[in-house]
Amino acid sequence: MPDQHNAPYPTRRAGRVRLPHLQEMKTRGEKWAMLTAYDMYSAAVFEEAGIPVLLVGDSAGNNVYGHDSTLAVTVEELIPLVRAVSRATQRALVIADLPFGSYQGSPEQCFHTAVRFMKEGGAHAIKLEGGLEMLAQVERLVASGIPVMVHIGFTPQAEHQLGGYRVQGKGDDAQRLVAVARAFEKAGAFALLIEMVPGDVAARITHAVSIPTVGIGAGSGCDGQVLVWQDMAGLRSGQLPRFVKQFADMRKVLGDAAQEFAAQVASGEFPGPEHTF
Repeated sequence: MPDQHNAPYPTRRAGRVRLPHLQEMKTRGEKWAMLTAYDMYSAAVFEEAGIPVLLVGDSAGNNVYGHDSTLAVTVEELIPLVRAVSRATQRALVIADLPFGSYQGSPEQCFHTAVRFMKEGGAHAIKLEGGLEMLAQVERLVASGIPVMVHIGFTPQAEHQLGGYRVQGKGDDAQRLVAVARAFEKAGAFALLIEMVPGDVAARITHAVSIPTVGIGAGSGCDGQVLVWQDMAGLRSGQLPRFVKQFADMRKVLGDAAQEFAAQVASGEFPGPEHTF
């Protein structure tokens, strides 16, 4: 693990990362990282590594429950994952995703779902997807003291409406996205997650708003960057999105360890005397 006293992130503070800390980093021009986490071990490792913000994403639908998309994951499936991540951390800010169908119906539905994630899951903030049609939801949560990150650009829960995984904000649509970002800032969102948007457009949004922006497939101009941890660590196989960089090959590490375990069991080498009572 890195030296805890020299790491650049505010997780090295003697306390929980709070929204003002992220705002201060934007003001100072300091970049920061966010990763998804779905269980206690990944959450603890990432916190120790200095990741200041952990997202318990609806991407658990793909990366935990084996669905083809995020649409199938439910509130009941996500809350235990949020609870595990919250319990395993002492410093990282934990954000919970609101799954498809749990908040779009009305501001009141959104409020009651968010309350469950904070009371039952221990989340410190929530994230929701959408455009201007979600302004009332954001305003309702902010008025109730619930911090909200808003996911704009490509929004996976709307993949069928958007015609699949397509880059958003091209050409004349760029100004619309800037206007959407400003509207959510005015509504009280504490941050924006920008997905699959041209880098120059994401940079425009970042400069147009005073709140932090987090990019995924949105270039280097955002204040922070997020990846799904299984993508980042190389646990996922097959074709990867263009915006993914793998920083390790965990699939090979785990595969090699499992093969060696099986071989030692078959040969009788494990368990040895030192593993026996």
